[in-house]
Amino acid sequence: MIGQSASFQNVLKRIRTFSACDAPVLIEGETGTGKEMIARAVHYYSDRKEHPFIPVNCGALPDNLIENELFGHVKGAYTDAKTQSTGLVGQANGGTLFLDEIESLTPKSQVALMRFLQEKEYKPLGSNVPLKSDIRIVTASNVAIDKLVAQRLMRQDLFFRLNILSVQLPPLKDRGDDIELLANHFLVKFQEQYELPVRRYHQKTLDWFKAYHWPGNIRELENLVLRAVLVCDDEFISPRHFCDDNIYIQNQIQHAENQFVSDEFGDAELSVDESFSEAKSRVINSFEKCYLKKLMQKYAGNVTLAAKFACKERRALGKLLKKHGISRQNYLS
Repeated sequence: MIGQSASFQNVLKRIRTFSACDAPVLIEGETGTGKEMIARAVHYYSDRKEHPFIPVNCGALPDNLIENELFGHVKGAYTDAKTQSTGLVGQANGGTLFLDEIESLTPKSQVALMRFLQEKEYKPLGSNVPLKSDIRIVTASNVAIDKLVAQRLMRQDLFFRLNILSVQLPPLKDRGDDIELLANHFLVKFQEQYELPVRRYHQKTLDWFKAYHWPGNIRELENLVLRAVLVCDDEFISPRHFCDDNIYIQNQIQHAENQFVSDEFGDAELSVDESFSEAKSRVINSFEKCYLKKLMQKYAGNVTLAAKFACKERRALGKLLKKHGISRQNYLS
């Protein structure tokens, strides 16, 4: 696991502590923060590491088949039960059952899970013989479970049983220099996987990594690095290699627009004597003109290269240049 930030090091410390016992663990964090990776770490650092780790997406469990999926069935339990099925709880015997997206469990599913946690035994469908399964339960959610309890969407007694030990994963945007560490890890990984030439990140890319808010967290970073590695044809991976996702350019435009308003107008120039729409239109119009001039200057009037960098179609960029009366001829070197 990669990360040197204080928030992530605290997570690792808790994992080591949790791995020394068998109590249930609840992992909370935004989508893409690595909850399953943490669950696997809890399992593989523990004495159960030689036994199965069974991951289950609760959102994919059909409500009418929840008990069958968890506890299995005996042959002949219902019409299509032509063979015996062990069930997830039985498969995880001796190891860990990881229930991801625990918030997706319906009331009926919550009752079935609660019954197993209380009695420490279960009955496969069609059987009257109770079975025991020595498993550790680790659950994960991308929403705050206590809020679901307050809204009566999650059983309070189930929450108490699952929340004996808990860990909150920090979002990527709050992990500081870990972003660059992870980005470099993914860069090396994908270059080796696809047998590609060694690339490096341009400094502008590293600056953008820190400025971006990363709503998809580590999963988003990994996917963007993969895309950049595959499309990069330069020695350095620059922000333009992320353009198809319209993330970098939107971020840069917003930053440039804010800077333009601050530098060119100042608070005194943003008069309230005009409507919001009029003021916004005027500022955006001025920003477009300023941005396009600098873009033409940067690429010496080459509209094709400028359009590629700006992540716009050449024809669309040409229309913008015409709109603002900017001639590429004035920038030819």
